[in-house]
Amino acid sequence: MSQDLQIKSFKWISILEGISFLVLLLIAMPLKYIWDAPQMVETVGMLHGILFVMYILGAFVMFKTLSWNYKTLMIVCVSSVLPLGPFYVDKKYL
Repeated sequence: MSQDLQIKSFKWISILEGISFLVLLLIAMPLKYIWDAPQMVETVGMLHGILFVMYILGAFVMFKTLSWNYKTLMIVCVSSVLPLGPFYVDKKYL
């Protein structure tokens, strides 16, 4: 796979992971805990979990592809657990 395609794929995963996290936090969780409707958490939570794993695996691919140092890799990985972190990574490191 070419470097450009790897970067483009990781960008998409990053954006989708960030959106899924925001939907989970801002829509699905209030539905579950305020209005007792847990169905969306189950669906969005599973999707977010898959995207999260893909994001972390993609970060390790980008570590090698873009010759990141370990500090950059750690920043990218920690950003995955911050609500707007993946968007920051997209702008700063990709």
